Amino acid sequence: MTAGNPSTLSELEKILIDETGAIPLYKRYRALFSLKGLGTKEAIQSIIKATEKENRSELFKHELAYCLGQLQSKEAVPLLLKLIADPNEFVMVRHEAAEAIGAISDKDNMQFLGQYLKDPCQELADTCFLAIKKIEYENSSQDIKESNDKQKHQNIYGSIDPTPPEMEANSIEELEKKLLNESLCLWDRYKAMFRLRDIGTDEAVRVLSTALLTDKTSALFRHEIGFIFGELQHPLSVPALQQALADTQEAPMVRHEAAEALGSIASVDIIDILESYLQDEADVIRESCVVALDMYNHQNSDEFQYAIIPQ
Repeated sequence: MTAGNPSTLSELEKILIDETGAIPLYKRYRALFSLKGLGTKEAIQSIIKATEKENRSELFKHELAYCLGQLQSKEAVPLLLKLIADPNEFVMVRHEAAEAIGAISDKDNMQFLGQYLKDPCQELADTCFLAIKKIEYENSSQDIKESNDKQKHQNIYGSIDPTPPEMEANSIEELEKKLLNESLCLWDRYKAMFRLRDIGTDEAVRVLSTALLTDKTSALFRHEIGFIFGELQHPLSVPALQQALADTQEAPMVRHEAAEALGSIASVDIIDILESYLQDEADVIRESCVVALDMYNHQNSDEFQYAIIPQ
Protein backbone atom coordinates (compact mmCIF):
# COMPACT_ATOMS: atom_id res chain seq x y z
CA MET A 1 0.00 0.00 0.00
CA THR A 2 1.52 3.34 -1.03
CA ALA A 3 1.18 6.56 0.91
CA GLY A 4 -0.72 8.36 -1.81
CA ASN A 5 -3.34 5.82 -2.77
CA PRO A 6 -7.05 6.46 -2.05
CA SER A 7 -7.31 3.74 0.58
CA THR A 8 -4.44 5.18 2.63
CA LEU A 9 -5.81 8.71 2.35
CA SER A 10 -9.22 7.50 3.44
CA GLU A 11 -7.80 5.74 6.49
CA LEU A 12 -5.76 8.78 7.48
CA GLU A 13 -8.82 11.01 7.11
CA LYS A 14 -10.86 8.69 9.34
CA ILE A 15 -8.20 8.91 12.03
CA LEU A 16 -7.96 12.67 11.61
CA ILE A 17 -11.69 13.36 11.92
CA ASP A 18 -12.35 10.58 14.48
CA GLU A 19 -16.13 10.60 14.40
CA THR A 20 -16.21 7.95 17.15
CA GLY A 21 -14.18 10.04 19.58
CA ALA A 22 -12.23 6.91 20.49
CA ILE A 23 -8.91 7.52 18.74
CA PRO A 24 -6.10 8.82 20.99
CA LEU A 25 -5.07 12.41 20.32
CA TYR A 26 -1.46 11.47 19.69
CA LYS A 27 -2.55 9.13 16.89
CA ARG A 28 -4.61 11.91 15.29
CA TYR A 29 -1.49 14.10 15.43
CA ARG A 30 0.50 11.44 13.62
CA ALA A 31 -2.20 11.13 10.96
CA LEU A 32 -2.18 14.92 10.51
CA PHE A 33 1.55 15.08 9.96
CA SER A 34 1.35 12.11 7.62
CA LEU A 35 -1.09 14.08 5.48
CA LYS A 36 1.01 17.23 5.77
CA GLY A 37 4.00 15.22 4.59
CA LEU A 38 2.09 13.99 1.56
CA GLY A 39 1.03 17.54 0.73
CA THR A 40 -1.24 16.48 -2.14
CA LYS A 41 -4.46 18.22 -3.06
CA GLU A 42 -6.39 15.27 -1.63
CA ALA A 43 -4.41 15.37 1.63
CA ILE A 44 -5.07 19.09 1.97
CA GLN A 45 -8.79 18.52 1.41
CA SER A 46 -8.76 15.99 4.25
CA ILE A 47 -7.14 18.53 6.58
CA ILE A 48 -9.66 21.20 5.56
CA LYS A 49 -12.53 18.80 6.21
CA ALA A 50 -11.14 17.90 9.63
CA THR A 51 -10.73 21.59 10.54
CA GLU A 52 -14.35 22.29 9.62
CA LYS A 53 -15.56 19.41 11.78
CA GLU A 54 -13.27 19.76 14.81
CA ASN A 55 -15.03 21.15 17.87
CA ARG A 56 -13.54 19.16 20.74
CA SER A 57 -9.90 20.10 21.02
CA GLU A 58 -8.48 23.61 20.81
CA LEU A 59 -5.03 22.09 20.59
CA PHE A 60 -5.78 19.84 17.66
CA LYS A 61 -7.83 22.41 15.76
CA HIS A 62 -5.03 24.95 16.02
CA GLU A 63 -2.59 22.32 14.73
CA LEU A 64 -4.83 21.69 11.72
CA ALA A 65 -4.80 25.42 10.92
CA TYR A 66 -1.01 25.48 11.35
CA CYS A 67 -0.57 22.70 8.80
CA LEU A 68 -2.80 24.46 6.28
CA GLY A 69 -0.55 27.51 6.58
CA GLN A 70 2.64 25.48 6.26
CA LEU A 71 1.19 23.84 3.14
CA GLN A 72 0.32 27.34 1.85
CA SER A 73 -3.11 26.09 0.88
CA LYS A 74 -5.04 28.81 -0.95
CA GLU A 75 -8.02 26.46 -0.97
CA ALA A 76 -8.13 26.82 2.82
CA VAL A 77 -8.24 30.64 2.82
CA PRO A 78 -12.06 30.99 3.13
CA LEU A 79 -12.06 28.64 6.11
CA LEU A 80 -9.09 30.37 7.74
CA LEU A 81 -10.73 33.78 7.35
CA LYS A 82 -13.90 32.39 8.90
CA LEU A 83 -11.95 31.10 11.91
CA ILE A 84 -10.28 34.49 12.40
CA ALA A 85 -13.62 36.30 12.26
CA ASP A 86 -15.40 34.09 14.79
CA PRO A 87 -15.11 35.69 18.27
CA ASN A 88 -16.39 32.46 19.81
CA GLU A 89 -13.60 30.39 18.28
CA PHE A 90 -10.68 29.21 20.43
CA VAL A 91 -7.98 31.89 20.86
CA MET A 92 -5.19 29.60 19.71
CA VAL A 93 -7.17 28.63 16.63
CA ARG A 94 -7.85 32.25 15.62
CA HIS A 95 -4.16 33.04 16.09
CA GLU A 96 -3.02 30.05 14.05
CA ALA A 97 -5.49 30.83 11.26
CA ALA A 98 -4.13 34.38 11.03
CA GLU A 99 -0.55 33.12 11.00
CA ALA A 100 -1.52 30.68 8.24
CA ILE A 101 -2.86 33.57 6.16
CA GLY A 102 0.52 35.25 6.60
CA ALA A 103 2.30 32.09 5.49
CA ILE A 104 0.11 31.87 2.38
CA SER A 105 1.05 35.53 1.73
CA ASP A 106 -1.72 36.54 -0.66
CA LYS A 107 -1.85 40.35 -0.56
CA ASP A 108 -5.60 40.26 -1.23
CA ASN A 109 -6.05 39.24 2.43
CA MET A 110 -4.25 42.23 3.94
CA GLN A 111 -7.35 44.40 4.26
CA PHE A 112 -9.21 41.63 6.06
CA LEU A 113 -6.36 41.17 8.54
CA GLY A 114 -6.25 44.91 9.13
CA GLN A 115 -9.71 44.74 10.72
CA TYR A 116 -8.23 42.84 13.67
CA LEU A 117 -5.21 44.99 14.50
CA LYS A 118 -7.06 46.39 17.51
CA ASP A 119 -9.01 43.26 18.36
CA PRO A 120 -9.68 42.73 22.10
CA CYS A 121 -7.86 39.40 21.75
CA GLN A 122 -4.27 40.65 21.92
CA GLU A 123 -2.82 37.39 20.64
CA LEU A 124 -4.95 37.72 17.50
CA ALA A 125 -4.13 41.41 17.05
CA ASP A 126 -0.40 40.70 17.34
CA THR A 127 -0.63 37.80 14.89
CA CYS A 128 -2.50 39.89 12.33
CA PHE A 129 0.14 42.60 12.58
CA LEU A 130 2.89 40.06 11.87
CA ALA A 131 0.86 38.45 9.09
CA ILE A 132 0.38 41.79 7.32
CA LYS A 133 4.10 42.52 7.58
CA LYS A 134 4.88 39.02 6.29
CA ILE A 135 2.63 39.51 3.25
CA GLU A 136 4.22 42.90 2.53
CA TYR A 137 7.65 41.30 2.79
CA GLU A 138 6.82 38.38 0.50
CA ASN A 139 5.31 40.71 -2.09
CA SER A 140 8.17 43.22 -2.05
CA SER A 141 10.34 44.30 -4.99
CA GLN A 142 12.31 41.76 -7.02
CA ASP A 143 15.71 42.74 -5.59
CA ILE A 144 14.47 42.32 -2.04
CA LYS A 145 12.61 39.14 -3.00
CA GLU A 146 15.82 37.58 -4.31
CA SER A 147 17.47 38.40 -0.97
CA ASN A 148 14.44 36.90 0.80
CA ASP A 149 14.86 33.66 -1.12
CA LYS A 150 18.49 33.40 -0.09
CA GLN A 151 17.48 33.83 3.53
CA LYS A 152 14.82 31.13 3.23
CA HIS A 153 17.46 28.60 2.20
CA GLN A 154 19.20 29.15 5.55
CA ASN A 155 16.20 27.73 7.45
CA ILE A 156 17.25 24.14 8.06
CA TYR A 157 13.98 23.38 9.86
CA GLY A 158 11.82 23.58 6.76
CA SER A 159 9.22 25.80 8.42
CA ILE A 160 7.54 28.86 6.95
CA ASP A 161 8.27 31.38 9.68
CA PRO A 162 6.19 34.44 10.62
CA THR A 163 9.19 36.69 9.87
CA PRO A 164 12.56 36.38 8.16
CA PRO A 165 15.67 36.25 10.36
CA GLU A 166 17.49 39.47 11.20
CA MET A 167 20.40 39.70 8.77
CA GLU A 168 21.84 43.11 9.70
CA ALA A 169 22.92 42.43 13.28
CA ASN A 170 26.37 40.87 13.37
CA SER A 171 26.62 39.53 16.91
CA ILE A 172 24.58 37.77 19.56
CA GLU A 173 24.95 40.88 21.73
CA GLU A 174 23.22 43.00 19.08
CA LEU A 175 20.49 40.40 18.63
CA GLU A 176 19.99 40.19 22.39
CA LYS A 177 19.44 43.95 22.60
CA LYS A 178 16.76 43.74 19.92
CA LEU A 179 15.11 40.63 21.33
CA LEU A 180 14.82 42.05 24.85
CA ASN A 181 13.89 45.60 23.81
CA GLU A 182 10.19 45.67 24.66
CA SER A 183 9.77 49.06 22.96
CA LEU A 184 10.53 47.56 19.54
CA CYS A 185 7.71 46.23 17.39
CA LEU A 186 7.13 42.49 17.31
CA TRP A 187 8.34 42.22 13.71
CA ASP A 188 11.84 43.37 14.69
CA ARG A 189 11.96 41.27 17.85
CA TYR A 190 10.79 38.19 15.94
CA LYS A 191 13.49 38.72 13.35
CA ALA A 192 16.10 38.72 16.10
CA MET A 193 14.47 35.60 17.55
CA PHE A 194 14.70 33.63 14.32
CA ARG A 195 18.31 34.70 13.72
CA LEU A 196 19.19 33.43 17.20
CA ARG A 197 17.46 30.16 16.35
CA ASP A 198 19.51 29.83 13.19
CA ILE A 199 22.72 30.51 15.16
CA GLY A 200 21.64 27.87 17.67
CA THR A 201 24.64 28.06 20.02
CA ASP A 202 24.56 27.74 23.81
CA GLU A 203 24.74 31.51 24.09
CA ALA A 204 21.86 31.97 21.65
CA VAL A 205 19.77 29.56 23.72
CA ARG A 206 20.65 31.51 26.88
CA VAL A 207 19.40 34.74 25.30
CA LEU A 208 16.18 33.11 24.11
CA SER A 209 15.64 31.58 27.57
CA THR A 210 15.98 35.00 29.17
CA ALA A 211 13.40 36.44 26.79
CA LEU A 212 10.95 33.62 27.47
CA LEU A 213 11.09 34.17 31.22
CA THR A 214 11.30 37.99 31.38
CA ASP A 215 9.09 39.32 28.58
CA LYS A 216 5.96 41.08 29.86
CA THR A 217 4.57 42.39 26.59
CA SER A 218 3.23 39.53 24.47
CA ALA A 219 2.11 35.96 25.07
CA LEU A 220 2.47 35.49 21.31
CA PHE A 221 6.15 36.43 21.50
CA ARG A 222 6.80 34.05 24.38
CA HIS A 223 4.90 31.21 22.71
CA GLU A 224 7.07 31.59 19.59
CA ILE A 225 10.20 31.16 21.67
CA GLY A 226 8.71 27.92 22.99
CA PHE A 227 8.09 26.79 19.42
CA ILE A 228 11.65 27.63 18.44
CA PHE A 229 13.00 25.62 21.36
CA GLY A 230 11.06 22.66 19.99
CA GLU A 231 12.89 23.09 16.69
CA LEU A 232 16.29 23.53 18.33
CA GLN A 233 15.89 20.57 20.72
CA HIS A 234 18.68 22.04 22.83
CA PRO A 235 18.99 20.63 26.36
CA LEU A 236 20.01 24.03 27.78
CA SER A 237 16.48 25.29 27.10
CA VAL A 238 14.92 22.74 29.49
CA PRO A 239 15.04 24.88 32.68
CA ALA A 240 13.29 27.84 31.01
CA LEU A 241 10.71 25.59 29.37
CA GLN A 242 10.04 23.81 32.64
CA GLN A 243 9.55 27.13 34.42
CA ALA A 244 7.18 28.40 31.72
CA LEU A 245 5.13 25.20 31.85
CA ALA A 246 4.92 25.37 35.65
CA ASP A 247 3.59 28.96 35.65
CA THR A 248 -0.19 28.62 35.94
CA GLN A 249 -0.52 32.39 35.43
CA GLU A 250 1.14 32.11 32.01
CA ALA A 251 -1.01 32.07 28.88
CA PRO A 252 -2.05 28.55 27.83
CA MET A 253 -0.54 29.03 24.39
CA VAL A 254 2.88 29.60 26.00
CA ARG A 255 2.61 26.66 28.38
CA HIS A 256 1.45 24.47 25.48
CA GLU A 257 4.51 25.27 23.40
CA ALA A 258 6.76 24.70 26.40
CA ALA A 259 5.28 21.22 26.91
CA GLU A 260 5.63 20.20 23.28
CA ALA A 261 9.18 21.58 23.10
CA LEU A 262 10.12 19.44 26.09
CA GLY A 263 8.71 16.40 24.31
CA SER A 264 10.87 17.19 21.28
CA ILE A 265 14.02 17.50 23.39
CA ALA A 266 13.29 14.05 24.86
CA SER A 267 16.12 13.91 27.39
CA VAL A 268 15.86 11.38 30.19
CA ASP A 269 14.46 13.81 32.76
CA ILE A 270 11.64 15.06 30.52
CA ILE A 271 9.16 12.26 31.05
CA ASP A 272 8.63 12.99 34.76
CA ILE A 273 8.11 16.68 34.02
CA LEU A 274 5.44 16.02 31.39
CA GLU A 275 3.64 13.32 33.37
CA SER A 276 3.22 15.73 36.28
CA TYR A 277 0.92 17.92 34.12
CA LEU A 278 -1.36 15.20 32.77
CA GLN A 279 -3.97 16.31 35.32
CA ASP A 280 -3.56 20.06 34.72
CA GLU A 281 -6.73 22.14 34.95
CA ALA A 282 -6.32 23.43 31.38
CA ASP A 283 -7.41 21.05 28.61
CA VAL A 284 -4.80 22.39 26.23
CA ILE A 285 -2.00 21.67 28.70
CA ARG A 286 -3.14 18.13 29.46
CA GLU A 287 -3.47 17.40 25.75
CA SER A 288 -0.11 19.02 24.96
CA CYS A 289 1.56 16.74 27.49
CA VAL A 290 -0.11 13.67 25.95
CA VAL A 291 1.23 14.68 22.54
CA ALA A 292 4.62 15.61 23.98
CA LEU A 293 4.96 12.22 25.69
CA ASP A 294 4.25 10.55 22.37
CA MET A 295 6.94 12.73 20.77
CA TYR A 296 9.30 11.73 23.58
CA ASN A 297 8.54 8.05 22.95
CA HIS A 298 9.13 8.53 19.22
CA GLN A 299 12.46 10.29 19.80
CA ASN A 300 13.58 7.43 22.02
CA SER A 301 12.39 4.62 19.74
CA ASP A 302 13.59 2.90 16.60
CA GLU A 303 10.70 4.32 14.56
CA PHE A 304 11.81 5.54 11.16
CA GLN A 305 9.45 8.53 11.17
CA TYR A 306 6.84 10.26 13.31
CA ALA A 307 4.19 10.04 10.59
CA ILE A 308 2.06 6.91 10.20
CA ILE A 309 0.94 5.00 7.14
CA PRO A 310 -2.11 2.82 7.81
CA GLN A 311 -1.83 -0.85 6.86
